[in-house]
Amino acid sequence: MTSIDPTAVPGRWDSLHALLRRLDDEIGTVYTDRGVDGVRPRFVYPLIRLAHTGPLTIRELAASLGRTHSAMSQTVTAMRSEGLVQTESGEDARTRRVALTDKARALVPFLEAEWRATEESIAEIDDELPHALSAVVADLERVLASRSLRERLVERLDAAGYPVQTPGAPAPETP
Repeated sequence: MTSIDPTAVPGRWDSLHALLRRLDDEIGTVYTDRGVDGVRPRFVYPLIRLAHTGPLTIRELAASLGRTHSAMSQTVTAMRSEGLVQTESGEDARTRRVALTDKARALVPFLEAEWRATEESIAEIDDELPHALSAVVADLERVLASRSLRERLVERLDAAGYPVQTPGAPAPETP
């Protein structure tokens, strides 16, 4: 190695990722304080959705929540291990239908109350900030709509000598 490790210096958004993890952890402690075991913040969105839609395939659930099939499959596996959902074969062997268990159905009123309390708390925090995070996100979306992160990455990698590879072509030598 002749270069300096670029991961030795914290990235610009490391603190944002850490903050989001901390907020999720705080929500998780609210569950524990209320005697709700086995529920993680990432479970709440799909559990509430299933309560309102009834059983869905993993693909349908993922699409309805704007998540990838892979991420939702992992979440469903974790929820199943906590006894919150059950799965059964769908119309063909490749699909699984996900349904709430009685345990999860009993938790949904609390989870919906927590969801509303979280949204109200986030709105309150947003209002207390000198620059509302929701406005920053909207600004970021506008900036990326004019020139995506992918486009910016490609430009920099091309300039550094790492052009797009044609399938089957040999990889470029490291500059």
